[in-house]
Amino acid sequence: MVRLACERPDMLARSLSQWDCHELARQLIAEGIVKDISASTVRRILAVHQLKPWRHHLWLHPKQPRDATFYATIIELIDLYTCPLWDDEVVLSVDEKTSLQPRPRLAPTLPAQPQNIPNRHEHEYKRAGALNLFAAFDTRSGQVYGHCYERKRQQEFIAFLEALDQEIAAHIRTIHLVCDNVSTHHGKEVTRWFAKHPRFVVHFTPVHCSWMNQVEQWFSILQRKRLRIADFTSKDHLRAKLDQFIGEWNQQAHPFNWSTKSVAKVMAEAPALAA
Repeated sequence: MVRLACERPDMLARSLSQWDCHELARQLIAEGIVKDISASTVRRILAVHQLKPWRHHLWLHPKQPRDATFYATIIELIDLYTCPLWDDEVVLSVDEKTSLQPRPRLAPTLPAQPQNIPNRHEHEYKRAGALNLFAAFDTRSGQVYGHCYERKRQQEFIAFLEALDQEIAAHIRTIHLVCDNVSTHHGKEVTRWFAKHPRFVVHFTPVHCSWMNQVEQWFSILQRKRLRIADFTSKDHLRAKLDQFIGEWNQQAHPFNWSTKSVAKVMAEAPALAA
């Protein structure tokens, strides 16, 4: 059973993406290993071996090994997230949540009711375009700065940077930006803008390290609390509700707990994961 559970079903001419207890029981019987066995018995045996072949998660096999430069960049970002800051500097985690669609429903969404009746929303919807949310998460206060744009290009990123330059208090002399490596963040136009605005200091995450960008954590909260049911009448309605959500978040904003201890655990596992 353990041998079967540790093999892909496709290798055994089964059209399954992964095993479950019922399918393993059927396979054991089909191969004549046992005359009969229940799914619950399969589950108990697999539990002894701490084996759950029905689970899966994404992972990346790097095209190039994680070298010293990779770990040096990670350590630099960790230090940026955890070290004490001067009164005149902030650290902002920046990224974009793209292709946010209003999706107006053909029938109004209904709220939850007693007797275990959940929220109900129409499965059919109209298309009404899409917006891109550019957001910056203050890693020390949890404050969020956000603006929506029709497109995601260097021009829109520069417009967002201009907005940050206006919104962040003048006494802040150094604004650290943590960004990923997409061309929107380091194209020629953006590079020229940064050269004229020394207040901004950019730190790029390594490739395939979105987990190092704290705004991604905030995006997951936004998705769960505001965008799970996409039911907005128009792009303007969606924009207004995103602005409202950001305003309400900032009233009770809080940072994420990136302590040196918790990050040390990630770094301790990183070489093993890379191998």
